[in-house]
Amino acid sequence: MSALICGSYAYDTIMVFNDRFQQHILPDQVHMLNVSFLVPELRREFGGCAGNVAYNLKMLGGEGYGMGAVGHDFGPYAEWLDRNDISRRFLVEIPDAFTAQAYITTDVDDNQITAFHPGAMNFSHNAAVPDDAGITVGMISPDGRAGMIQHAAQFAEAGIPFVFDPGQGLPMFDGESLHNFIELANWVALNSYEAALLCERTGLTIEQVAERCEAVVVTAGGNGSKIYSDGQCVEVPAAPVETVADPTGCGDAYRAGLLYGLMNDLDWEITGRIASLMGAMKIEHHGTQNHTFTRDEFDARYQKAFGSKL
Repeated sequence: MSALICGSYAYDTIMVFNDRFQQHILPDQVHMLNVSFLVPELRREFGGCAGNVAYNLKMLGGEGYGMGAVGHDFGPYAEWLDRNDISRRFLVEIPDAFTAQAYITTDVDDNQITAFHPGAMNFSHNAAVPDDAGITVGMISPDGRAGMIQHAAQFAEAGIPFVFDPGQGLPMFDGESLHNFIELANWVALNSYEAALLCERTGLTIEQVAERCEAVVVTAGGNGSKIYSDGQCVEVPAAPVETVADPTGCGDAYRAGLLYGLMNDLDWEITGRIASLMGAMKIEHHGTQNHTFTRDEFDARYQKAFGSKL
């Protein structure tokens, strides 16, 4: 069983401003804004939805391939993937573009100002879903708009069941486009905000979305998640966390657990709890690919969190 995860690969440059933005932005002067923030703390992380999901799935023991477009500066990220034995088989390099990059400045109140350069991500449609690589399940995560549309159609044409996970890419699509994704997809994954936005644009309730596919998964952070399937709603508790370090990438970790459950034909209750624990273990570390665990450690923590063996 193997998964093809279509989505972005990106460098995340994270800076910390040791003050409050509101102390340096004058509300009556925003029409001529010109501010500079001193950021003594800086780190560069490997990120992007496809990269994050593939990294987490690998730790669980699942075979996952990320598919997307990267730029001429991808060398350090490629070395990181190789060190972690994560396949680059379906990555396409765009020589004249940078790999997607996010520049994130955070203040002491955890407010963020982010600038995002899509770069090579805009050429994700240059990669194609293979129909002869033994892929058993797919995922459409945030990526270039044309690529997301193309890859959903290719999964459907190849008969490969897939998860539609629009994430921050959801605002790119109108109601008609979202209806099409829902009809093609086998499963839909959203956070609570995205669920509300999808319902607004499609005119459907979450229950009605679930009637048009096999299941809809809606996450709500520390409030757990809900999985709507076959007219039922499975409520999944949030797994306990030891410390909250950084929520960035928790959704991707959750989705790796979701893919693992689908790849192994697990029921929704177990699948949801695996996904929940993946998110909890990620939140305890800074960055999206800095947490590590063995499968034995994961299984032991699953039993401690939920009172049953995996």
